Amino acid sequence: MADVRGGDLSRLRQLNSLTAIRALRKAGPLTLSALAERAGLSRPSMKEVTDELMRLGWVEEVPPSQGTMGRPARRYRFRADSGHLVGVDIGGHNIRAALSDLDGEILAETRQPVRPDAPLEERLAAIERAVAGCLALSRTTVADVWMISVGTIGVIDVAGRVIYSAAVPAWRDLDLAGELRRMFPWQVLIENDSRLAAMAEARRGVARGARDVVFLHVGRRMGAGLIIGGKVHRGFGAASGEIVMLPEARWFNAPEHLHTCASVPAGTPPEDAAGYTLAAARNGDPVAIEAVERYVEDLAVGTAAMVLILDPQMVVLGGGFSRSADVLLEPLRERLEARCMRMPEMRASTLGDECVVVGAIDYAVNHLDDQLFTTDNGPLPLTR
Repeated sequence: MADVRGGDLSRLRQLNSLTAIRALRKAGPLTLSALAERAGLSRPSMKEVTDELMRLGWVEEVPPSQGTMGRPARRYRFRADSGHLVGVDIGGHNIRAALSDLDGEILAETRQPVRPDAPLEERLAAIERAVAGCLALSRTTVADVWMISVGTIGVIDVAGRVIYSAAVPAWRDLDLAGELRRMFPWQVLIENDSRLAAMAEARRGVARGARDVVFLHVGRRMGAGLIIGGKVHRGFGAASGEIVMLPEARWFNAPEHLHTCASVPAGTPPEDAAGYTLAAARNGDPVAIEAVERYVEDLAVGTAAMVLILDPQMVVLGGGFSRSADVLLEPLRERLEARCMRMPEMRASTLGDECVVVGAIDYAVNHLDDQLFTTDNGPLPLTR
């Protein structure tokens, strides 16, 4: 695609073109009159801008609905299908991948199991298979993809290197961004998985509109993401939310209460043990209920510390264990009420295990907006 903000258009027309694209992405399809009103332009001026954007391939006319009487007004939409984005969730036991259009609408998803102790080459190969599966399912070529955005376990520095990973030994001190650039011919984004999960919650989930949020990323391991002032907080060294690293918070070993519960039948796969305990507690098993109580007590310690520091509007229980919010949320609320000066709203995520891969897609969409659809950094090519 051509450069909307380059030398082909005057500065004024550049701004008008970007205004039109933003309006169509937010509220399209729109008629020419509605688009002109949103952009503050005359209808003839907007017609010139729209024609140019259609020539460049960013906008197309929407066919009229079947059965429409008379001559319908022409409507236009942003061509979100003019490129694609890939999101990846690199977990300890699974690699999830999703492919979306430029607006973040997910078109295909795949999952590849992987062992936490798998060697580096095996884990990288699982990532490649998951991404290839998305391309195959959506009949998308490598050339159609613009960007890959990855959420991963571990402490990640600003350059995309994994500084520390307790769950995956092969991941420690790994230049993950460099590895992915060798695997894929696309722009690479790397972020901590819990922060991406928080981003997904703020953009698509129960935290939409909330400005200060503690997101509890709970599953077979524990993590947290913070939203401050409506934005995901990374911290000076991109290490915010790592309260699991504080032994006194009791988060690191908290899931063991669920994994090692005596109610879990012998021979249950380790990845299913916690789910069995939570289901048994839901059904009234006293041993399972006691295990859940111990787990929630540990969860409450670190959560209360974050609530007391941030004073958030909302605490969101997310991640794989959010499917058992009916068992976990009320006892967590009771413990926070006993510790916190002011109780935030408590909500359960509806994104479940998909929170990280969805957040990775949203991170790519945001990055695309910053690169292509703003003028803050001067003229940039409206291509990848």
